Amino acid sequence: MGDELVVREGERIPRRPLPEFEEATSFGHAISRDGFFGTAVADKNQYGPLAMMFLLLVVAGVTGLIIKLIASA
Repeated sequence: MGDELVVREGERIPRRPLPEFEEATSFGHAISRDGFFGTAVADKNQYGPLAMMFLLLVVAGVTGLIIKLIASA
């Protein structure tokens, strides 16, 4: 299947194989090629952590807005 776990000498936790990864020339190129969720969640390129920070910022903003609206009602 290709998902064989490898235990290296001196390590206790098995490693899984690295996912497919293609470098992008810019953040915009990464989003246009792999999509926002492909970049943020599936980590298909080197901009995965940056996209995840933007995703968390949006989710936190929406959550804060909902809490503010519920609290003021």
